[in-house]
Amino acid sequence: MSPTRLNSITNNDFLLSNVRLETGFVYDEQQQVIATQTAIFDIIVTNGIIQQITKKAAISSAGLPNNSNDDLQKHSNNVDANGLLMLPTFQDMHIHIDKTYYGGVWQAAPWTGSIKDMISLEEKLIPKLLPNSQHRAELAIELMQSHGSTFARCHCNVDPVSGLKSLEHLLLALDNYKDRFNWEIAAFPQHGILYSQSESLLREAAQMDIDFIGGLDPTIVDGDAKKSLDIMFDIALDYDKGVDIHLHEDLPSGKAVMEHMIKRVKENQALQGKTFITHAYALAMLPPLELEHLAAEFAEYGIGIVTSVPIGQNALPIPILLKHQVQVLTGTDNLMDNFSPFGLGDMLQKANLCAQLYGWTDEYRLNRALQMATNNKQTLPLNDQGQQVWPYVGADANFILVKACCSAEAVARLPKREAVYYQGRAIL
Repeated sequence: MSPTRLNSITNNDFLLSNVRLETGFVYDEQQQVIATQTAIFDIIVTNGIIQQITKKAAISSAGLPNNSNDDLQKHSNNVDANGLLMLPTFQDMHIHIDKTYYGGVWQAAPWTGSIKDMISLEEKLIPKLLPNSQHRAELAIELMQSHGSTFARCHCNVDPVSGLKSLEHLLLALDNYKDRFNWEIAAFPQHGILYSQSESLLREAAQMDIDFIGGLDPTIVDGDAKKSLDIMFDIALDYDKGVDIHLHEDLPSGKAVMEHMIKRVKENQALQGKTFITHAYALAMLPPLELEHLAAEFAEYGIGIVTSVPIGQNALPIPILLKHQVQVLTGTDNLMDNFSPFGLGDMLQKANLCAQLYGWTDEYRLNRALQMATNNKQTLPLNDQGQQVWPYVGADANFILVKACCSAEAVARLPKREAVYYQGRAIL
């Protein structure tokens, strides 16, 4: 029986043979991780779920093992991975695809002064972008898929210029990919809640199919941080949504905003585990003791931090946040729009940037850096102790195949995604 090509499976019942999985760490005499152990497996997928995982043999320089598996003969669909490494699919936890230039002609980001200048610019741009916004959102989804992402948290403009049209177009685009992509939506007041008088629009959006209520620099843009934040939190509580705010503010206002957010989340258990601060540049400016204190409170009350891992600014103190077990997520932010032309839609690149930025050059920390692409530590192939925990029987068959010997190499070298599977179906 001839194997099927990697990315030609259209149903979700097949046998994935000769796939490389990580099985543990290799330690030196000082118990330092110096390599990652792998072996070759056969995996049976039925109805998009992993049903069986069978180890064939340890991988060696001699190539793939020759031992056969009787189940191979029972499947009309046999996909031969030919020793490619299997990784979990990625999640892009902050991306704007409702107002992107992507898919159109090249445009660099314009030079502007302040965030309010950008708001004025958007008021002119959005009417020009809206007619094609659904199509460009769909192209952006396909770009993310090509890099191995099967989930995104999409931030969508809710403002007086577009009303709810951007959101409506985004929902149509996402619905066209519902069988091969998953998502969350944050209703985002890009022009300020108070500054653009968008509270009523946010309340309308909260009654649509969204997951988070957003906010934007409540001190700089809205001029009244407490009032702006309280409106954001009140809408989230009224409609049982999460909160995800864009916070670019420096000290002292950035710290004051985060402290008020901690207070509101502490008072409302429904917000714990559902509140996120994106960008949070002020964290990089805090004295060490104040940073440690805030990180501990974020962890205690379930407040997450989301970053695009920007270059050329004060680096977000991700190692300190992770030390305190704060949930740290990464996202593309902008693909190509009036804010930035640089986004690639590749979450593995974000893991690579983190590794470079924080000096994670050894095997262990490169391996752990993969969580910055999956945005879910629980789906990493190995846990912190080197025990194999993914894939497992009963898991959704969401995975990527790459030409790499281990996660560490994939993070460091950014290999091509040879195939991407979502719920057992090849989407790349």
